Amino acid sequence: MPSSFGSWLSGPPPVGPGPQDQRPNDYPGQRLGLPQSGPKSLARMGRRLCALLIDWLIAYGLAGLAMTFGWVSIQNLSTAVLVIWFLLGAVSVRLFGFTPGQFALGLMVVPTDNRLHVGFGRALMRGLLIALVIPALISDSDLRGLHDRLTKTAVVRR
Repeated sequence: MPSSFGSWLSGPPPVGPGPQDQRPNDYPGQRLGLPQSGPKSLARMGRRLCALLIDWLIAYGLAGLAMTFGWVSIQNLSTAVLVIWFLLGAVSVRLFGFTPGQFALGLMVVPTDNRLHVGFGRALMRGLLIALVIPALISDSDLRGLHDRLTKTAVVRR
């Protein structure tokens, strides 16, 4: 009985690597035409998370400042932080190509479809998908999150 289960549970046989010139992705970013290391190479997850943390702290600071002036109540603080983070990220990515946290860590957002810059619509969609959290956690073989893949962007080192 165990051998009958093993025949269909084991799945297809493993496929070995093909010739070196036909491998689709030797390193993250190769298919996108990005270098393996140095400027314009794909940023790793640790730096991207630290940049996100810096952006959230800036949003918290601005929301706290707005709360001291009476523009935001304590009940609406979390919503104000999200709105500030969202707008700060979308506007700064569109105007400069990076958020304040990405600037601090030497990162930038670039389009992967040969456009000159990330448009405001893409920056808004990218921020919305990051705010949903799940798309940012799903990554492809280039280590780009689903939010970057759907908006045709990549976070690279400056």
